[in-house]
Amino acid sequence: MTESPEGLTQRLAPHLDQVEAGLREATRYAEEKIAGPARHLATAGGKRLRPLLTLLTSNLGSGVNEEVSKAAVSVELTHLATLYHDDVMDSAVVRRGAPAAHFLWGNNVAILTGDLLFARASRIVAELGPEAVMMHAETFERLCLGQLHETIGPAEGADPIEHYLDVLADKTGSLIAASARYGALFGGAPPEVVDVMEAFGEKVGIAFQLADDVIDLSADTELTGKTPGTDLREGVDTMPVLLLRRHEAAGTLDAEGRELLTLLDSDLDDDGALAAAVERLRQHAVVEETRLMARTWADDAIAELAHLPAGEVREVLEEFALQLVTRLA
Repeated sequence: MTESPEGLTQRLAPHLDQVEAGLREATRYAEEKIAGPARHLATAGGKRLRPLLTLLTSNLGSGVNEEVSKAAVSVELTHLATLYHDDVMDSAVVRRGAPAAHFLWGNNVAILTGDLLFARASRIVAELGPEAVMMHAETFERLCLGQLHETIGPAEGADPIEHYLDVLADKTGSLIAASARYGALFGGAPPEVVDVMEAFGEKVGIAFQLADDVIDLSADTELTGKTPGTDLREGVDTMPVLLLRRHEAAGTLDAEGRELLTLLDSDLDDDGALAAAVERLRQHAVVEETRLMARTWADDAIAELAHLPAGEVREVLEEFALQLVTRLA
């Protein structure tokens, strides 16, 4: 008799506790001036989706072991490091319901703390062998390229939506793909299963970020721990705005949408103007269009699982993908 999905998830709980202990240890420094910023986001909570995925996919082999646990800590440290950098670039005030690190300690400290966490993650990965080091390096490169491409923008004549999806694949999909691959690899799953997990992770990562584009507009700060509309203020077009622009270029944008684009392209430094823009955008049909796009990517990720044997791990992975696009925060 196979274990239920709920049973597998419960069985992973002690291992998640070990990951939390590993994060505390990895962000512990004797000097309080360094320890404070280093542990700031690690202790602020979070979904821990990436380490959970690493632990989960290890059950496609023999299950969680010391190497799997180390890999789970390393992917979350890497993720935390990117958040320090992202918040500086986005001028975000709130992260996970707490003040952003740069707001408390300044940009220089926040950037260097992110670098410090990348270094700690690299030290842990180095203990896992050459293949893990190469995966970590390739993922780190893609994370940087994704941020660069987002900052630089699409090349002349390129489709902005395809460019944005490529950015999401690099900025979000790459690390989630690595998380899924690490678990399967160090859990001892067959090579073909490891490859399936990498493909699943990349697609589910894109779905996750598209869902975030909707959540950033439709949920409040208490749920998300982030300030709504930060991307709008910084002039970063997420998928709903890109869809507005595509409809405008195609001549299919309604009057409300044209007025909304004018508002979005205006000065949104004033909090009232930003709140008005967020409220009007969340009411437009492009938000539902984005939600459906996220579900399509999740469905494509689930389709990758057809290559896996039926059982509790596959069922939990399917549920994992669906929950990423139906969550409220």
